[in-house]
Amino acid sequence: MATPTFTKTGTKATTAASLDKSVFSVMPKNFELLKLAYNAYLANGRENLAITKTRGLVSGGGKKPWRQKGTGRARFGSSRVPQWRHGGIVFGPTGSENYSLTVPVKTKRTALRQALSLAASENRIRVIETFETKDGKVSKTADLLNKVDATGRVLIVVSVKDDLVERATRNLTDVKAVDARYLNVFDIMNANVIVMSEKALAIVTEWLGTAKKPAKEAK
Repeated sequence: MATPTFTKTGTKATTAASLDKSVFSVMPKNFELLKLAYNAYLANGRENLAITKTRGLVSGGGKKPWRQKGTGRARFGSSRVPQWRHGGIVFGPTGSENYSLTVPVKTKRTALRQALSLAASENRIRVIETFETKDGKVSKTADLLNKVDATGRVLIVVSVKDDLVERATRNLTDVKAVDARYLNVFDIMNANVIVMSEKALAIVTEWLGTAKKPAKEAK
């Protein structure tokens, strides 16, 4: 499978890059694995900020509302009981909940292959010779993306995400740069265009490819 290839200046190359079939031709029979990996990414990035107060944490309520007997009303020992207004909350979040989800490594890699295969089948992948920026200028990155026809939400996959790459991309709307080793289903599925350097493509192919590696020669 071939994909549009460009030089580091954004000029279209004469030869197209070849995509490994074991990585970019694994179309999903259903979307269960993609859904699992997608939801796991969101769950693992969720901040546990919701906290409610039980009746023991709500201020006040130390005095018994009325005497135990003789009033004709139900007996209460505190005005902060859950069934009263301004009372404590029963079974609410305490801030110690764990919302993270664990996905097996093989499942996660299969989901990545499926997400990349969908992107390749929809012609959303662009391969460039290299993505390098010596001064971290945002304007140069914007010009490069225009030349390679990368519009909408753009995901730039590089071999090494350093400070210059971060500076050159962080102020661009809907543009995100990610290290090839940290590629995830969430970013792939939400990107309209994926711009991948040749080194990053090699890393992804070696990481997710199922081709057998040559055995080491015996000493």
